[in-house]
Amino acid sequence: MSKWTPWTRRNFLSHAVVTPITLPLLGTTYFEQAASADETTQDVSLRGRIYKTLKLGMVKIDGTLEDKFNAVKQAGFAGIEMDTPRMDVEATRKAISATGLLVDGTVISTHWSIRHSAKAAEKRKVALAHLRESIRKTHAVGGHTTLLVVGHGKDGSPEEVWDRSLENIAQAVPLAAELGVVIAIENVWNHFLYDHQGDSNQTVEPFVRYLDQMDSPWVGMQFDIGNHWKYGTTGDWIRRLGRRIVKLDAKGFSRQRDTFTKIGEGDVDWLDVCRALKEINFYGWCAAEVDGGDATRLREISSNLDRVFRLQSA
Repeated sequence: MSKWTPWTRRNFLSHAVVTPITLPLLGTTYFEQAASADETTQDVSLRGRIYKTLKLGMVKIDGTLEDKFNAVKQAGFAGIEMDTPRMDVEATRKAISATGLLVDGTVISTHWSIRHSAKAAEKRKVALAHLRESIRKTHAVGGHTTLLVVGHGKDGSPEEVWDRSLENIAQAVPLAAELGVVIAIENVWNHFLYDHQGDSNQTVEPFVRYLDQMDSPWVGMQFDIGNHWKYGTTGDWIRRLGRRIVKLDAKGFSRQRDTFTKIGEGDVDWLDVCRALKEINFYGWCAAEVDGGDATRLREISSNLDRVFRLQSA
């Protein structure tokens, strides 16, 4: 039987601890806020805790896969996330060997169109096959996570989407455990586990309950810092998710302009994000997920990650 229940304000207040929220100044970038802050921010540095990676599709470099890997490494990244199921394992292994760039994980490129929450059983069967293939290929190139969007709210009632997706994904967990690859669920704008038309004071509790119902250390969250700044207080979501966060995605977002931005632009409270990540004792990978480009643009993205997470030496 499903453990999904409609998440109303009354439900939230009966389950959550409400804490005061301080929002950054709208209309200023994070870098401007940090420069004008009175407090010393060295204590929120995540140097030695965050390892930088990015999505393969962001690398707009002509040439071979090895050329792309070299450009990513020279830009200051330690890893890259590949696309599955189409990833060529042998070509990827050769690029890793030639450049020393790690493949820390993968992204299942078909998860938006072939969903674990689909009404048709045949569609769910294909989604499961893609997930299993992604786990195998991720393991084959030394990665430890495969990113997954679990479904979409348009596939049925919240309870139906909850039940179908959990049941389908659970069938891949034994393989994930056998090969040591974590199924990393991303918080995205998929009309599920949050109110798409709602305000910025939403709770993360539905995500917590969804992950906990899976009840496996091989299923966690690849928490996207920018995706749900529109809907909730990012630092507080991180604190509540805690150990469930296995990896991060990073992008900027402006509530004032209602749009995604470069990392460090917009009004995401990055200082509180850093504090929260330290409080939950997070160590791991953070994948940039913004508009990519050539070598110059990749260096800019790498530098922006350094700045928001305080990764450079003082």
